[in-house]
Amino acid sequence: MTGAALVTALAAMLAPWLAPWPGGGSGLAAAEVALPSRTRIELLTLNGFDPVSYFLEGGPEAGTARFELSWGGRVWRFSSGANREAFRDDPPAYAPRLGGYDAAGVLEGRLVDADPLVFAVIGERLYLFRNSERRARFLAEPGLARQAEAAWPGLRALQDVPPTDAPR
Repeated sequence: MTGAALVTALAAMLAPWLAPWPGGGSGLAAAEVALPSRTRIELLTLNGFDPVSYFLEGGPEAGTARFELSWGGRVWRFSSGANREAFRDDPPAYAPRLGGYDAAGVLEGRLVDADPLVFAVIGERLYLFRNSERRARFLAEPGLARQAEAAWPGLRALQDVPPTDAPR
């Protein structure tokens, strides 16, 4: 394709955006004005499971949008208003440790996604794991949680979202 043919093809593709829109102005300018300057996206944490329910009889329960709040740049859902209030009073006590990443991955120096249904409460703190083998290892050697906690500060800055487990 020659240079002139390329320019003609590009002009044909851009023509709808450069044509005047009803009310004046070009389509490109109108589209630029309509775009928000900043969009804030908050991620749904624990795939919508109630973080307080991990500490209660019966294990994790699905939360609902009816009982929802934002904390640490994320959205948290709860199965009841009482659980939401408990979390609101002390989020670090209920939020998963190590940013919600797989504790074994953190111990290895990597941020590895975890499955919110593969968890352990160790020392009154919630830890998540990628699979049951990793969980079993931490349950067999409780000192690994302390080691992962020690490694965590060096990895926190690699997160895409603000940390959810501020030190206490």
